[in-house]
Amino acid sequence: MKSIAAKVITVFSCKGGVGKTTTTLNLAGIYSLMDKKVLIMDLDLNSGGVAVSLNVNNEKTIYNVVDDMSNNRFKEIDDYVCKYNDKIDVLSAPKDPRNALKIDSKYISLVISSAIYKYDVILIDTSHQISPVLLMALDKSDNTLFLVTNDPVDLKNARSMISIFKDTEVNNYKVVFNSSKDIGKDYFSLFDIKNIIKHNIDYTIDKSFYIKDIDKYVIDGEILTLNKKIRSSKKGDIMKLTKLANALLESNPKKVEVKKDEEK
Repeated sequence: MKSIAAKVITVFSCKGGVGKTTTTLNLAGIYSLMDKKVLIMDLDLNSGGVAVSLNVNNEKTIYNVVDDMSNNRFKEIDDYVCKYNDKIDVLSAPKDPRNALKIDSKYISLVISSAIYKYDVILIDTSHQISPVLLMALDKSDNTLFLVTNDPVDLKNARSMISIFKDTEVNNYKVVFNSSKDIGKDYFSLFDIKNIIKHNIDYTIDKSFYIKDIDKYVIDGEILTLNKKIRSSKKGDIMKLTKLANALLESNPKKVEVKKDEEK
């Protein structure tokens, strides 16, 4: 067992379809290339897509973990995770969405604690819906990636959430603008977005990282950042994502600088 606790990183947004799962998987790929042992924890309990995206055989899920914990049957987290490769394990969301309602948020802390000395990084994918489970994950995270897109509804919701963060003195999050998700939606500039959400953009996933045939990779169960062809053709984007991944591992992570030309 490791003597150093894993960094817990939650990927969160205020709207579905902004690229949370893809970003989570891409970070997992980068950390695995850095020789980090990674657990991807899918807390999108009603419609989690991590196991499907990676084509892993998830016989057990987080529901089984919580059920066994509540009935004193739990021994170790290894009994519930499935392997993607030598460096990446997956704890998937319930197969039956009805079981999502049976997961008490107090067990999320226990699940994280059971894995924290077995991994270097725990990446938590989430739902955009505010729930006790999500709030517990945010509370237990060292860092949170808050994804926003160039979508008016998304930005309005993000502004409200950031206001809540400020009121509750939460500051361990980075706002990530994902411009690779909805090509053609150029309603607002980065300057506009910063004014709308009342917060700086800490990091930008550029349009150049848009993958036209991304469904092919999902069908094949591939992580984009582990694909040699993509790593070659999207070298600049991979380097930027690697910079963010490294920053998230720092005890007091530094803000990822945005180029001046991106702020215009």
